Amino acid sequence: MKRPAPLFLARRGYRLRRMMDAARVLPALGAFLFLMPLLWGGGTTGGGILFVFGIWAGLIAVAAVLAGPLAGAPDPEIPQGEGEGARAPEPGEGPEGGGGVV
Repeated sequence: MKRPAPLFLARRGYRLRRMMDAARVLPALGAFLFLMPLLWGGGTTGGGILFVFGIWAGLIAVAAVLAGPLAGAPDPEIPQGEGEGARAPEPGEGPEGGGGVV
């Protein structure tokens, strides 16, 4: 009898997916934080500029931290053998290998 599949993902795969999720949310979080000085109203311009450049530097740092582990990781959405290096069929090439148009 075949053994049932495990209920939980492997720890490494789970962490990679959560890091990918964080990398996808980062631009939206950055846009929200960049718009925050508009809500302050009567603040000084110098404080707003420091806030924007601080957020900018923080986003760069967070992106660099997230990019490290994700750089060599395979994409879990693409099945093995269909990712980089997979050969796409040439135009006019059918599944039987014939190159001509009938």
